[in-house]
Order: sequence, then structure tokens, then C-alpha cells
Amino acid sequence: MTSDVTGSMRTDSLPEDAKMSASPQGPPAKGRLLSLGALLAPVLVVAGLAVATTGAGASVPASSAAACVPRVTTPVEGVPLSTEQWANAATIVDVGVASKGLPVRAATIAVTAAMQESTLHDYGRLGEYDDEDALGLFQRSAADGWGTPEQILDPVHSAGRFYDELTAVDGWETMSPAAVAKTVRIPSYPAAHAAWEPLVTTLVAALTTGCSVSDAAATASGWTDPAPSAPLCSGYRTLERPGHDGVDLCGERGTPIRAAAAGIVIAMMCNASKSNGAPYSCDVDGSPSILGCGWYVDILHADAAVTRYCHMSREPDVSVGRVVTVGEQLGFLGSSGNSSAPHLHFETHTAYPADSPNATEPTAFLDARGVEGLG
Repeated sequence: MTSDVTGSMRTDSLPEDAKMSASPQGPPAKGRLLSLGALLAPVLVVAGLAVATTGAGASVPASSAAACVPRVTTPVEGVPLSTEQWANAATIVDVGVASKGLPVRAATIAVTAAMQESTLHDYGRLGEYDDEDALGLFQRSAADGWGTPEQILDPVHSAGRFYDELTAVDGWETMSPAAVAKTVRIPSYPAAHAAWEPLVTTLVAALTTGCSVSDAAATASGWTDPAPSAPLCSGYRTLERPGHDGVDLCGERGTPIRAAAAGIVIAMMCNASKSNGAPYSCDVDGSPSILGCGWYVDILHADAAVTRYCHMSREPDVSVGRVVTVGEQLGFLGSSGNSSAPHLHFETHTAYPADSPNATEPTAFLDARGVEGLG
């Protein structure tokens, strides 16, 4: 009952709309898909293989600072670090999220860099083991413009300097920690940053419980529920609808729909038609007899995953090529296309282009990234 939205009409609907006609070929022309040629450069940026991007439309949303101040300075179960390492990580998170108002992902990048450079130890001079007078958590020197040796050995000062360099990198919101590290500082083993990310994600998550980004709680790995106030009302590939490649989240019309993670918009389109193939407007409610995803958005993420958001009430707030941050508003919950009531049809795909063979169950997909449950 569903098929690739970029190649033919989608026929997903609410459970009571399970019996659908076959979908016609060819989507309506209203909207945009990022062409293969135009997509190549953004994909490299999003995948963390390059560091240049225009960053058009990107923003750094404010966080709930009061809720993000680390209060635990001793290790917790599951995080095998010493008290010193834990305290230094807490300081880095505090400076980024609470003091500078940056998203949790920024703290994850910063702690990953410090873990790789110093294993979260505030090293002073090491004599014959010195690396060009490198000091502190991030192993920087006065020659790097980070201040005096005394300042560099102050974790608060060094964390602040790292964040200053981080946020000066165009497109950092969608880059991997390893890609950012190669830009902020070229370490001896840049690829090693990736090995620390699982541990750092657990650590930062423990320190940032309750943080929010654009009114949407984001995990340390940079993911969030796209519509937390809309409960799950239809599952993924159920017995009744084995071709349902996503889940449905039902809620009130006009509920904000948010990006589940940072990425680049690769599709924004009206996808709706009548059963005879005639185009149908996405600016009015659809019905079970209408085919298609309605107003929808596809986002390509840093791990090459794609998320899809269908049935918006009007033209989405984002355009193709825009870099979005986690929790950024994409549009509003509606009932355009093949739909009998307001809901978000949400899909997760493990690769680009998004199609049925690479679709994966969204609840498990987000749970693996620290988002517990949907709606």
C-alpha cells in the first residue's frame, strides 16, 4: 500500500483506511527534490566528509539553560571515568549548554575532542612528553591564540575557546565530531574521535537530562521526537498494513512538526493525486480516496539516514537545500494527501535515497539514538 514517494504516490493512511487502491505513477510537480548533482556537495558535508557548506538558514537554538547545568560531579554507573574526568566533562557541558546556550550536540562534540586529546585530564607540562607545549583538556598552546598557559589550564576558559572555534565552523551542526575536530584542530589521529562517541554520548546524556532544544528534548546524540505531543496511533508494517513504511502520530491540527535531528532538506513537495492520476491540492484536507503523502519533507542526516515527514497542513516552513538543526520546526500537523484525520506519518530510512527496502522501524531507530518512545 505504500511506495517510494519520489517515484509514485504514497498510499499510507490511518488504520481504518487500510484498503487502498494501487498508486498511480509519477508524483505531482508542485514542490522540489534536490537533484543528484545538487545533492553531491551537501551529502559530503552532512556525512562529515567535508567541512564547507553555506549553512543557509541554519541557526543555533537556545537551550533550557537552567535545566542543563550539570549537578553531578562524580561518576555514575555505566560511565567508566574517574571523578576528575567526570568533573571536567561536566565543566565542558556546563560552559557550552548552560553558559553559551548551545545545543547538546555541541557539548558532545566538545567532550569527544577533549577525550581524544587528553582523556579528559587537565594536563600541565609533561617535560619530554610535551607536544609543542600543548596544555589542558584540549591540548592547545599559547601559540594557538588560546591565552596564557594559566588560562589554557583553566577548564572553563579552554572550553569557552573550543566552543568559539566550533561555532565559527560553517555547518558544524550537521557534521560528525571527527569532521569538526579536523577543522577546529588537526589532531594526530582524527579518525579516532569516532571511537569515543558512544561513551561520550552516554556521559553527556547523564549530564544533560532535561535539556531542550526549540521546545523539543534532544538526546546527547542529537535526536528528538518529531511530535512529542502526538501519540503513536498506527504502527510500522502491521499485519493489517504490511506496506506501511512508517508510523503515524495522531494529534491536533496545527501541532508543530520538528526535525528529528540536524541535517539538510533534500525534498519538500506536495505529493497528492486522485485515483485516476489527476493532481490534487495539498492545501486542503485529503481523504482515504486521495493518494499520496500530502505536503512532506525529507531530511538527510549525518549518518546518511533519511527521515520523512508527511501530511502537513500547508506548505512546509523549510526549503530544499536548507540546513536544519535538531528540533527546528518544519511545519504543522495536518491531513493533506491520503489521510482521514490530522496526523504525522513519520518514516526513518538507513540510506539515501529513501525507499521501501531501506525503511526501518522508527521507534527502534530513535530508541537506539536515545529517544525513548514516540508521542
